[in-house]
Amino acid sequence: MLPTLVQHPWLVASVLALILVWFVVSYNRFVAQRTLVQNAWANVDTELRRRYDLIPNLVECVRGYAAHERQVLETLTRTRADAVAATGSPGQQAQAEASFVAALRQVFAVAESYPQLRASQNFLALQQELSNTEDRIQAARRFFNANVQAYNRRVHSFPSMLVALGFGFADQEFFEIEPALRTHLGEPVRVDFAPPSPTSPGSDPAGPHPDSDTDVA
Repeated sequence: MLPTLVQHPWLVASVLALILVWFVVSYNRFVAQRTLVQNAWANVDTELRRRYDLIPNLVECVRGYAAHERQVLETLTRTRADAVAATGSPGQQAQAEASFVAALRQVFAVAESYPQLRASQNFLALQQELSNTEDRIQAARRFFNANVQAYNRRVHSFPSMLVALGFGFADQEFFEIEPALRTHLGEPVRVDFAPPSPTSPGSDPAGPHPDSDTDVA
């Protein structure tokens, strides 16, 4: 083999040229994929900030009908500020988002106890806007994670891992967060069309007492 290569230096040059071309192509592909991941993360960040911007209006709306739910609203405001201030990796951002999402869920859980609040046009409009934003966040998150998965696969695959090791292309973190409003906004509105039971004057509106002989279906 060696005598053959010595006799045909052009063959050695061709092999080396092919290897060099492969390295250049693989490197450029890593750079392109890393750029896709960064752009996808920027889209996630845009949608997260869209949700942050809706929270002050939500807090004011809820406060107008449930002013004594002060602790719940303060927790939402504080966790929102923490999430806005988070500027670390996707994993660190996900930790900040987890607390914020939990506080947002708590606000909507509290709202279930206030029929006038749930009937407010401002509250309904904010619910719808937050629901749409939630869909956009989850779509952006899935797109980001798909790009991270494709990038990381090449980091650990041979022979592209040689380029990754040589030029410092490391794993990227996934971004995993729970949906904030699925339990509240994803359910259909339930409407009861049954007429109220007539009650005679002096009857107990709470219904028969446990020791009554009246049968209840």
